[in-house]
Amino acid sequence: MKQVIYQQLAERKQAGKKSFTVLIDPDKVDNASIDQLVSLSVEAKVDYFFLGGSLVISSHLDECIQQIKASCDIPVILFPGSPSQVSKYADALLYLSLISGRNPELLIGQHVISAPFVKKSGLEIMPTGYMVVDGGAPTTVSYISNATPIPADKNEIAMCTAMAGEMLGMKLIYMDAGSGAKRPITEHMIEKVARHIEIPLIIGGGITDPEKAYRNCKAGADVIVIGNAIEKDVSLIKEMSAAIHSSSLVQHNS
Repeated sequence: MKQVIYQQLAERKQAGKKSFTVLIDPDKVDNASIDQLVSLSVEAKVDYFFLGGSLVISSHLDECIQQIKASCDIPVILFPGSPSQVSKYADALLYLSLISGRNPELLIGQHVISAPFVKKSGLEIMPTGYMVVDGGAPTTVSYISNATPIPADKNEIAMCTAMAGEMLGMKLIYMDAGSGAKRPITEHMIEKVARHIEIPLIIGGGITDPEKAYRNCKAGADVIVIGNAIEKDVSLIKEMSAAIHSSSLVQHNS
């Protein structure tokens, strides 16, 4: 199985290079806004697009990806809210296992059902340990998953969960405070997790300003994902990108 994008992520981590990912919810964009988003992202040197949402209509997902791919060569990675959100037009898929929760459906159940379809898609599959952290507001993911998020101040729980995910064979750890989180994940928690795993660490949820994105990178995040803040103000892309990429010069002491 091809591992082109994962290899790139791993190499960027090794080199201390931080990556900026723009999260696009296909239900919240139209053709004109996609064009604007792609144009600004190319200009700002965005590294990846994550595409997904909680309730995506799959035909629109295909169209959305094709429109992005026609305008740029930024890799498109699926960040699915459900197993039905698979498109052969994307470059890769985050195969998410909700390791922070205790709902067996989202740990393995849905994967069993979707496995033949996912395999047939020909996408690069990236096994991802998905950890939801309490962001101070109920999120769609915590509601749909019926799983309690990791408390925001329980750094050791986050650390042990991430370590377990890595030892179980996950290739990425994705810590998410959820869309529109009131409180983003703390630098203390990011640092604690980053010091104890060797695989790339993705951080998202509630990051609304470049300073916070920079500090997250300094704490040990390898990939910063921003969606909601950009939906509200697309001009943030340039500043966010500059902050995240400039932090690549700051080596994380592991």
